[in-house]
Amino acid sequence: MSDDLPSIGRIVNGEHLLPVRVYYEDTDFTGVVYHANYLRFFERGRSEMLRVMGTPPDREDHGTFAITRIVIDYKAGARIHDTLVVHTLFGGMKGPRLNFRQTITRDGVTLTEAEVVAVAINAEGRVRKPSATELSHWQAYKHPSLNGP
Repeated sequence: MSDDLPSIGRIVNGEHLLPVRVYYEDTDFTGVVYHANYLRFFERGRSEMLRVMGTPPDREDHGTFAITRIVIDYKAGARIHDTLVVHTLFGGMKGPRLNFRQTITRDGVTLTEAEVVAVAINAEGRVRKPSATELSHWQAYKHPSLNGP
């Protein structure tokens, strides 16, 4: 049944939104989300955005990507049982690089922000050049508010 499937979020005005809940396992001994776990929330947001965007026509999969750079700013902490939203914007591709801007919010207040660069890789883990079809597919999801390729 489709009701039993986890949410993959949705794209609204070019922005992917993924609701997540903070569980005990996400927190430190004070009940505040441990800083490294925000990276896990961001990963879920990017992964689910790729799922919503669909597979490029010339691939059987979404491709494989490796993170090469993350710049993260922590503004406020989330706590156990909070409901958060992971916001993901796709900034486009330049060669094998995909650029994302992400935020995590609680009730509309930004808790954490990140700029992420991923590279397309092949099955052996080497950087690969995306095809023209793949580039065209990804470019269709580029958020207009983000500058760059």
